[in-house]
Amino acid sequence: MLEGKLDEAGLTPAERALMDYVKLITEASHHSTAADVQKLRDLGWAENQIAEAVYITAMFAFFNRVADSFGIPPQNYLEAGKMTP
Repeated sequence: MLEGKLDEAGLTPAERALMDYVKLITEASHHSTAADVQKLRDLGWAENQIAEAVYITAMFAFFNRVADSFGIPPQNYLEAGKMTP
């Protein structure tokens, strides 16, 4: 299983750059710069693809914060998936 092991995931340089960018957006979006976005463009990502990655990342952050705020317990999807053959 590759959980979080991006170096072992066989990603292209463009895919890895996008993963690094969404990590930045997740952890410190206020540190994102125009140069970060330009790097993605230079690697072949279209404007709508970059925007979609940002929207999806933001939506997951939003849903997680709402769930945490209301005390909704984790659904443990990863653990459940490990138990499937």
